[in-house]
Amino acid sequence: MSLDFSTDKKLLVTFSLAGLADIVFLLLIFFLLTSSFIPQFGIQVNLPRTDSSALTDAQYISVIITRDGTYYVEQTPVTRSELLDAVQRSLNGRSTLVLRADEDATVGQFAAVASIARALNLRFLMATERDTGRLP
Repeated sequence: MSLDFSTDKKLLVTFSLAGLADIVFLLLIFFLLTSSFIPQFGIQVNLPRTDSSALTDAQYISVIITRDGTYYVEQTPVTRSELLDAVQRSLNGRSTLVLRADEDATVGQFAAVASIARALNLRFLMATERDTGRLP
């Protein structure tokens, strides 16, 4: 008695891409969700709220004024008298200055940063947070 193990069926040469497509789809969703986060700065300030707000970018010089009146240029604390020199040192070809001032900062502090931006011929923007409610 001899056993015949041969079959008339051809070997399956192709394979299904369904599993690979599922993995790629999950990776795509993961990267879309994680890349949409807005970067948070290390210095906490309460930004004023407006109807619209613009995202800041790495091409901007960041100046921060905290609630207690401390100035930061690119995350480095500086005094008001050192502010001009610190902004000049961090120019590196950038042409826009973004002020992130606490809503309790004074007009004098705002004016000091705005005058430095004007003296250095920089475009001046003030960062705000989008107001979720209607303004009165």
